[in-house]
Amino acid sequence: MKATITTAVLGVSALMSSSALAQDQTLTINSFGGAYEAAHRECVITPFEEKTGATVNIVTAYSADAFAQLRAQANAPQFDVIHFSGGQEIVGAKEGLLAPIDPAGLSNAADIYDFAKSNLEGGEGPAYQIAPIGLLYNTETAPQKVASWKDLLDPAFAEHVVLTDISNGYGMLGFLMLNQVQGGDLDNIQPGLDAVTALLENGAIVVNTSPEIQQEFAQNDAWVASYASDYAYTLKKAGLPIAFVQGEEGTPASYITANLVAGRDNTELAMQFIDMEMSADAQACFAEALRYTPTNSKAELSEEAIADVVYGPEAVAGLLRFDPTVIEAKRQEWVDAWNRAIAR
Repeated sequence: MKATITTAVLGVSALMSSSALAQDQTLTINSFGGAYEAAHRECVITPFEEKTGATVNIVTAYSADAFAQLRAQANAPQFDVIHFSGGQEIVGAKEGLLAPIDPAGLSNAADIYDFAKSNLEGGEGPAYQIAPIGLLYNTETAPQKVASWKDLLDPAFAEHVVLTDISNGYGMLGFLMLNQVQGGDLDNIQPGLDAVTALLENGAIVVNTSPEIQQEFAQNDAWVASYASDYAYTLKKAGLPIAFVQGEEGTPASYITANLVAGRDNTELAMQFIDMEMSADAQACFAEALRYTPTNSKAELSEEAIADVVYGPEAVAGLLRFDPTVIEAKRQEWVDAWNRAIAR
């Protein structure tokens, strides 16, 4: 009887060890679906699985939904690495949902621009790519090249300007930049609202989604819009003569971050995954595929990609980040004010 019990205990122990080992070689992450997820697989996930023998389980979830899941799972987190593009890592770190990252555990940390790794030890994961927000213009039909955010208000572009609703994350950043160059700040968005009202009175239109921007350029003679560099590339691939320009006053940016979830057992494997996302090769791959800005100073791009992205230390010096915690706190107030302004 004792032998039987011993054998059973050994069997259970072996099973538990096997399960732990399997768990240690499995990561659960989120990705953003569509073309982004396809590039994520090509640039990071598949190479990581081939290198480590691990399995990466993907949950398709954009930032807000992923963060809601992370909060709901606070006592039993399911993600190992979680990706955000809206600054949720700042809140997640403060709430203890994300684990501090020791830069010494990342072989690529030294090559990352300082602004992209400013609070690793506080739990905010590194930005491994950036979506800069600038000015998209039609190089064939626009009467002149745009150079400044104030060019949106130039009468030369009247009736041919596309604005994006601030319920869209890129639309919000573009609006806040317009507000800033008009003299506003995060405590006062009225200058931006006044500019939007003037634009609408001169014939500008408001859209809600990126496909609507493409429709306006393709079918309705749009000349200029405020949006992201990666979507400018999407429009170019669709055959439209669209160029992306950084406004001379600065370039607001959406930081895409990779974050280590607190309370998980396979931290070492998760750190390896984040490290690969930070690598020059992975970031160059993303830039070539989708035209995101690398944060690794050693990422080498083709001439074609360089022409489309904000690239290199001098260019990224113009990137700025509006405080995501302020945006989140004031979002509904601002959306209500925006809706009143565009309804006039």
